[in-house]
Amino acid sequence: DVLTAVDKYEKYHVIHGEEAVKGKENYSEMVNTYYDLATRFYEFGWGESFHFAHRWKGESLRESIKRHEHFIALQLAVKPGYKVLDVGCGIGGPMREIARFSNVCVTGVNNNEYQITRGKKLNQLAGLDQTCNFVKADFMNMPFPDHSFDAVYAIEATCHASDVYGCYKEIYRVLKPGQQFAVYEWGLNDAFDPNNEEHQKIKALVEIGNAIPDIRPATKCLDALNQAGFEVIWEKDLAKDSPVPWYLPLDTNHFSLLSFRVTTVGKLIS
Repeated sequence: DVLTAVDKYEKYHVIHGEEAVKGKENYSEMVNTYYDLATRFYEFGWGESFHFAHRWKGESLRESIKRHEHFIALQLAVKPGYKVLDVGCGIGGPMREIARFSNVCVTGVNNNEYQITRGKKLNQLAGLDQTCNFVKADFMNMPFPDHSFDAVYAIEATCHASDVYGCYKEIYRVLKPGQQFAVYEWGLNDAFDPNNEEHQKIKALVEIGNAIPDIRPATKCLDALNQAGFEVIWEKDLAKDSPVPWYLPLDTNHFSLLSFRVTTVGKLIS
């Protein structure tokens, strides 16, 4: 039942002690348990795209999310008819948006059966079931031949990988030579102090709130990309270029209809 699943998930994320280490070794089960619990709440409170976005003043959350998705498609320079891979696609919100925006065929990899079932239904409702499809697989070991895709992207998904180098290496394998991979990645910047208890607490809360085994330094992700065979053309900390904080919808100190949903009263009503 739900309470059992919640209890099981929370045990993966004991902030102190050896249980935290033991739980993170079972990252795949942890992530699946999380998304079994969270998917419908995400869709209700956030929409079909389960990610954040840097945001301009006067721009709504949904507008910023669409722009975020269009931007990654433009960075990939995809062309009509391209075969594109979405690594860790959720219920397919970005997949559908990019398929419409760029006139491409998108395959989404997801290891959660519940999300795939929901995503297929949404593809049908959007009239995109011929250009968007799902494959149930672990993105650490994808069932595709080498050089299968013209472009690959991942939006806040590879943070769930137990081994970021292994994940990027697998993506490199299925991408056609000379083509591009674009990723929005969770990462710690240079301001993070591992000896600061408050920093560690915030990090742990983000991890438990997003089913992330361990938030890595951004530099580690960049190094892993290079080691996997990629040439890093461009990288940027988008949080520094966001006049409106990316976490604003979750900040209950600033009222909005969206943030109201995460308050105690909002949760009760919804």
